[in-house]
Amino acid sequence: MSLWKRFFSYYRPYRHLFFLDTLCAVALSAIDLSFPQFIRALPEGLFAGSAEEILRALRWIAPGLLLLYALRGFCQFYVTSFGHIMGTRMETDMRRDLFDRYMDLSFSYYDRNNTGEMMSKLVTDLFDIAEFAHHGPENLILCTLKILGSFGLLMMINVPMTLCLLAVTVLLAVFTAVRQKKMTGIFTDNRARIADVNAGVQNSLAGVRVVKAFSGEAGEREKFATSNGRYRVSKEKSYMAMGLFQGGNSFLQGMLYAVVIVSGGLFIARGTLAPRELAIYGLYIGIFVAPITQLMDFTEMFQKGYAGFKRFHAVMETAPEVREAPDAKALQNVRGQVEYRDVSFSYDKEAQVLRHLSITIPAGGACALVGPSGGGKTTICSLLPRFYDVDGGAVLVDGQDVRTLTLKSLRDAVGVVQQDVYIFAGTIRENIAYGKPGATDAEIRDAAVRANIHDFIMTLDRGYDTYVGERGARLSGGQKQRIAIARVFLKNPPILILDEATSALDNESERHIQEALDQLSVGRTTLVIAHRLSTIRGAEKIIVIDEGGVAEQGSHGALLAQNGIYARYWSMQFEGLDIQMDA
Repeated sequence: MSLWKRFFSYYRPYRHLFFLDTLCAVALSAIDLSFPQFIRALPEGLFAGSAEEILRALRWIAPGLLLLYALRGFCQFYVTSFGHIMGTRMETDMRRDLFDRYMDLSFSYYDRNNTGEMMSKLVTDLFDIAEFAHHGPENLILCTLKILGSFGLLMMINVPMTLCLLAVTVLLAVFTAVRQKKMTGIFTDNRARIADVNAGVQNSLAGVRVVKAFSGEAGEREKFATSNGRYRVSKEKSYMAMGLFQGGNSFLQGMLYAVVIVSGGLFIARGTLAPRELAIYGLYIGIFVAPITQLMDFTEMFQKGYAGFKRFHAVMETAPEVREAPDAKALQNVRGQVEYRDVSFSYDKEAQVLRHLSITIPAGGACALVGPSGGGKTTICSLLPRFYDVDGGAVLVDGQDVRTLTLKSLRDAVGVVQQDVYIFAGTIRENIAYGKPGATDAEIRDAAVRANIHDFIMTLDRGYDTYVGERGARLSGGQKQRIAIARVFLKNPPILILDEATSALDNESERHIQEALDQLSVGRTTLVIAHRLSTIRGAEKIIVIDEGGVAEQGSHGALLAQNGIYARYWSMQFEGLDIQMDA
């Protein structure tokens, strides 16, 4: 019931359009039902009379039919245009709500789901839902009124013949119900298969540079052929099911006409039915059968729309794992003291990544995290802005548990510079301004200068209005990194996270970026994940993370004197064995 309740809630803002659409659908049905009655009401010998009598009758017949079908034309126009407009507006509302839900969902949802599948729900599914939302009520009203109205009028003409017709109609309804139940699963599988295709395409195209670098085109074609083939098989099954459905319905609809002709002939032979009444009956049979055919065609649309809305509803029912407390308060007057108090954490309740971790970073202080790959360094940083929530313990900013703070105020206070920088498709100006929407040109320029990227930008033909391509494809790694740093300069947060921001760069780029990072860190509480240990030797506190906990901590000199894990890492790098210590 919650699914249907949500579906019908999207009609509420457009109830006036829906009411008029329904009214026009009723009028269409009434006009179609009235025509045979109009023919029946004409005097039996009207068109066999004199020319003067026929012309006299046409003087009122012609204007009447003109007005009747002018009204029908207007109703058809309204149903076709404004009915679809209503469906489009509902689709827009659903897409807005789904996108809002995607924005609300936690990192853990994106860890488990593919971008291509989410795009499929946002585009393909919602188009089918909108078609169903418009045509569903309209078709049901039109077809129900026509079927019931024509059936009632048929009963008035000849009861026994109509009962014979009813028997075939019941058989048709049973056949339809059985086939629809079988098609529901098939159309749901269609949705899953096309989502797989979209996911595969998105994955291949997003990583096309890696594909070409490793000559992986053949492998990607093979993977696409597999998902594309599965979709083809699923579609073929759906078309086979639709073929059986349409074929069976076509046969049973033919039986309706056969029953009318055979039973009508028998009743005329017995003298219980006039030939003129059989002709009128035949007109109503057309009106009776047409909506049945329309309902059969509507079945495929219903199945697609219903399957799509189930997927939409499932996402809308997914609750964000990181939620703002009802009484959350804004983080104000931030000094920047950060504390991890007895923190434990695991992804999806699997093996623990962090175990009873405790770290304290004073306001304005700097702390560097080093350790082996998978040790939990990036996880520690992700817990601070609440990308994930701790399983045990607490993360505090200025003595306040981050779970008691509003997400916006918390994340506004934290700036992140990552190794894998994301640059949006757009201009350099738009990418830097992402750090502070509404920033002035002077503020953007100042941020670029402080990030050591302004001089490069000015060498470009369009300067700050240069289009950078998808994911910054037209920029080097160092240029993208400095734009990301400019973005954080513009945001001006009191707390800074540097997640291996220079590990993938050449020496020249690293030098420029390290200068920018050093300037960025001044006066801010800074949490640094280090790859090259030489970059953090001057840090006030270095913490070695191993197996989810603090293995060692102290200054560079103190840790070397301990001759432990840090000393071993330093020795290996000093000897040129630059070990990989990714998060």
